[in-house]
Amino acid sequence: MKRKIMAGILAAAMTVSMTACGQTGEKANADTATAETSTEEAPANDAEESSEDSAETSEEAAADSDIEYIKGKGKLIVGITDFAPMDYKDDNGEWIGYDADLAKKVAESLGVDVEFVEIDWDNKILELENKSIDVVWNGMTLTNEVTNSMECTQPYLNNAQVVVVPSDIADTIKSTDDAATLSYAVEAGSAGEQAATDNGYDFISVTSQADALMEVQAGTSGACIIDLLMAGAMIGEGTSYPDLTHTVELTTEEYGIGCRKGSDLAAYIDDQLNAMSADGSILEIAKTYGVQDAVINR
Repeated sequence: MKRKIMAGILAAAMTVSMTACGQTGEKANADTATAETSTEEAPANDAEESSEDSAETSEEAAADSDIEYIKGKGKLIVGITDFAPMDYKDDNGEWIGYDADLAKKVAESLGVDVEFVEIDWDNKILELENKSIDVVWNGMTLTNEVTNSMECTQPYLNNAQVVVVPSDIADTIKSTDDAATLSYAVEAGSAGEQAATDNGYDFISVTSQADALMEVQAGTSGACIIDLLMAGAMIGEGTSYPDLTHTVELTTEEYGIGCRKGSDLAAYIDDQLNAMSADGSILEIAKTYGVQDAVINR
C-alpha cells in the first residue's frame, strides 16, 4: 500500500515539474519571437522617423530661403514707385524702365511671374518685413539705413542728388550756399530728404519724386531735390517739365537692390546681374533708357 502511495506522489510531482518546464519553454519561445519581431520592425520605424526628419529639414530650409518661397508661390513681387527711367508705365499701362526690365529678367530666370507694386517709399523696409513685397528695386540709394535694414546687392548704378529749379533762376543757384536760400520739396524717406536735412535746408516731404517735381512746376516749392538719373529723364527740353533744370549736385552715391535681411535672394540677383554684364545684355537695357553712362562694371 505504501508503495502505491509513494508512486502516486512521484507521478504527481513529475507531472507538475513537466508542466512547469513546458510553461517556461513556451514563455521563452514567446519572448524570443517578440524580440525577433521587435528587431525586425525597428529598422522600418527608424526609416519612417528618418524620412519625417528629412521632410522637416527640407521644410525648414524652404522657410529660410526666399528663393524657394518665391518659387513656391510662383511670383516675384517688386516694390517700386513711379520713377522714370527706373520704373514707370508705358502707353499701355505696363511697367517698364531700367529696373523693371532687369527685374523681369531675374523673375524669368527663377521661372516665376513678376508683379510690380507701388509702395510708400518711407515704408519700404516694413513692406519687405511684412512680405507684402519680395524686393525693393527702384533706383534705391545705398544709405546706412538701407544697408543696416536690408540684405542688399552690390552697387549697379552711379547716381547723385541734385537741386532742380525753374530755368529762369538757374544762373543764381551755383553752390550749396546759394541753394540754401530756397524752400524744397523732397520725397519722404529718400536720399534727397537726407541731403536736405544734412544741409539744413527748409523742406516739405511728399510721397514721391514725381510729386516733388510737380510742387516746383506749380510754384508751391521753390526747388526740389531728386536723383540725377530721374532729372535726366524728366526735366528739360522735350520732357514733361521743359522749364525746369538741375544745378548743384549735393551728393554722389550708388544704387543697390534690397531684400529681406538675411535673404538669399540678394546674392542670386547679384549672380544674375554679373551674368548679364558678362554677356552685354545689361548695357543694352541701359542704352534703351539712356543710363549707360551710370552703369557700374561688374
